Amino acid sequence: MSNHAEHNARVWDQLARRGAPLTRPATEADLRNPLRAVDPQGWLGDSIAGWRVLCLAAGGGRQSVLFAAAGAEVTVLDVSPEMLAHDRRAAAERGLAVRVVEGTMEDLSAFATGGFDLVAQPVSTCYVPDVVRVYRQVARVVRPGGLYLSQHKSPVSQQATDQPAAGGYTVAEPYYREGPLPAAAPGRLREAGTLEYLHRWEQLIGGMCLAGFAIEGLVEPLHAQPDAAPGEFAHRGQFIAPYVRVKARRADSESPRSKPTILSV
Repeated sequence: MSNHAEHNARVWDQLARRGAPLTRPATEADLRNPLRAVDPQGWLGDSIAGWRVLCLAAGGGRQSVLFAAAGAEVTVLDVSPEMLAHDRRAAAERGLAVRVVEGTMEDLSAFATGGFDLVAQPVSTCYVPDVVRVYRQVARVVRPGGLYLSQHKSPVSQQATDQPAAGGYTVAEPYYREGPLPAAAPGRLREAGTLEYLHRWEQLIGGMCLAGFAIEGLVEPLHAQPDAAPGEFAHRGQFIAPYVRVKARRADSESPRSKPTILSV
């Protein structure tokens, strides 16, 4: 395992033991409509019963439990043993079958080629330096015509300060950079202690296309509130969309495309 993966595994283990917000399993409210909870855009249709789903870098007991409750055959992979312990416990409490695998999103060699109908990845690509490497791993394990639903941190959100100045927020980090971002204080925008990397749009979206995916949908989930106080997460969201969510479909060809192709955004 790479140094950054080992480092982030230790940090997420600590966060999971403390019960940090992003390490908490699915709630009873989520489970009333589990498919809606994991797919608010309705990109997956009315049913995923029987689908083979890989919840990628998605430990914590939320994603895996919700997909399993929606009828899917679920595998969850995460680098943090403590996060995966939440998946085991949450699935057992609800009588759900979830396969748990410890590993990194950068190496999916444990899985068969074309073994999944859907790969679902919440915000986590920011923890690896090479996002295109992840995309190529995903392209191999999702079947031709299968789906890849992923959410990412917006690069400008990673560049900008978390506190306002002169009525707005300042872009403080260079866009073209190497290595991890500077250490961050605890907050909604960053997980303190983790190694986090900025990925440019050409890497986030262009790289996905180069790996063999066609983009079918792209949204920036709304996190803005007009009455939020300056400095609050929802106030910053009026200026900067913190996340982007992408629906992509694996090309029918077994080989990756040589040029990016975007069907609709």
